[in-house]
Amino acid sequence: MLGEYRISGRRASDIAASVEHGVASGDLAPGHVLPPMRELAVLLGVNPNTVAAAYRTLRERGVIETAGRRGSRVRPRPASTARGSLRVEAPPGVRDLGDGNPDPALLPGLGEALAVAAEAYREAPHLYGDQAVVPRLAELARAGLDADGVPGGPLAVTSGSLDAIERVLTAHLKPGDAVAVEDPGWGAVLDLVPALGMRVVPVALDEEGPLPGEVERALRAGAGALVVTGRAQNPTGVTVGSRRAGELRAVLAEHPGVLLIEDDHGHAVVDLPVHPLAGVTEHWAFVRSVSKAYGPDLRLAVLTGDGLTVDRVMGRQQLGPGWVSGLLQWTVAHLWATDAVDTAEVARSYGERRDALVRALGERGIAAHGRTGMNVWVPVSDETGAVARLLHSGWAVAPGARFRMTSPPGVRLTVSTLSAADIEPLADAVAEAAPAARPVSYG
Repeated sequence: MLGEYRISGRRASDIAASVEHGVASGDLAPGHVLPPMRELAVLLGVNPNTVAAAYRTLRERGVIETAGRRGSRVRPRPASTARGSLRVEAPPGVRDLGDGNPDPALLPGLGEALAVAAEAYREAPHLYGDQAVVPRLAELARAGLDADGVPGGPLAVTSGSLDAIERVLTAHLKPGDAVAVEDPGWGAVLDLVPALGMRVVPVALDEEGPLPGEVERALRAGAGALVVTGRAQNPTGVTVGSRRAGELRAVLAEHPGVLLIEDDHGHAVVDLPVHPLAGVTEHWAFVRSVSKAYGPDLRLAVLTGDGLTVDRVMGRQQLGPGWVSGLLQWTVAHLWATDAVDTAEVARSYGERRDALVRALGERGIAAHGRTGMNVWVPVSDETGAVARLLHSGWAVAPGARFRMTSPPGVRLTVSTLSAADIEPLADAVAEAAPAARPVSYG
């Protein structure tokens, strides 16, 4: 099974290094089964405990995985090409509905906020040793979280929600651990988890969010963490309602050792309330991003959680970037304090375009989904063909492969740049390019 590659070494560290060298060189490809520990110990003339220690090191580093009596094998490598690169480039004359960006017309102007931040910096520049979280931002963030029923906890600020999710995962989990993730779900998270050497466990959805039975199955199978999007789920638009939130809290209550991460990336874009799950498990994190409502270039998210989790995140952050720019924090604080985004108006604008497209597709026999946010998910039977035919018709859409693992094929359409005049021509193009697929309920 190992071909011509020979594992060598007398010490556990040397044996582990030999296996890692084989993996790096390609001589030990993903899926290759390693010799049983006792067999390799005989071949190398060492104690079986030495091989066991080497295999344990390799598991912790995410190089190999062990499946009981089936033995240890080289783990699949994280994809070197991110799912985001699966996007379809829109040539001249083709409308790009696949980038996932917000409508620039709905983003607030930053001139006043940046001027206020500059003045705050002039009066009290953020220096080494200062608090990582600007007090004014912390005050506003805490007030918003309290109003939404998020449990009390310390605050941290990260460079966006994905940065927060990564820091929380690595604060508690190690390579080889399993993470339950929505399927279909945010492609960046589906990339991040294996990149950390962890395993993705897909969790199916319906119109109310993750299915409780699916979550229970994933947790019973050993998932050490669960990542949930509370509203405007990417790519389906699913929002967790109060009933489903109660059901999920009941499941989580039976697994108090699971790490819960909630991603509220729909903050200030959706006018439906968020129903937090936080506080049921011992370790939890609630992440609130500003990118969708205030602009993707504002790389900032507020994170709260249990004391140990936030402490670990901030401690590790101090050994890297240290903190998120105080200028950026002051800018966001001013935007929040002045209600620079009219959430009701933003939600109405996206909702009119999204609902019109879903309705037009429905009239053509296409069961599209999009309850909240700026995306519409369209199940298709032939994903590649649908993307190609839509591109030929003048519309670039995001292939569902960016967002799914075991869920049925689909394509994602971002409605941010659509006008009322676009809806009917787009619906006609989708109906022609993607004949009705088996219905899937997402919202």
